[in-house]
Amino acid sequence: MAKHTHDFVETYNDMIAFGFDRQHDEIAVIYYLQKLSDDTMIKELVKRMTDSDLEEMFNFVDNMLKKHLEEPEYHTLFLKEEDHHH
Repeated sequence: MAKHTHDFVETYNDMIAFGFDRQHDEIAVIYYLQKLSDDTMIKELVKRMTDSDLEEMFNFVDNMLKKHLEEPEYHTLFLKEEDHHH
């Protein structure tokens, strides 16, 4: 059984807009990130990215995780570890 879900992008049918309000900004980010992480899309994109692009993307995501998740959340929400003990 898959641990990751991308249901939002499959079911959301309303406006995608950034800069309208906080709710729509959050929706737009979720939508874009789920579209971006589609296996076919991301595998093609990373082939075209420079080493610097790859490093920038990795560091951005890593920094967001460190900034907004506690260590146990990182293990359960991001790594999807079921029995994490710190």
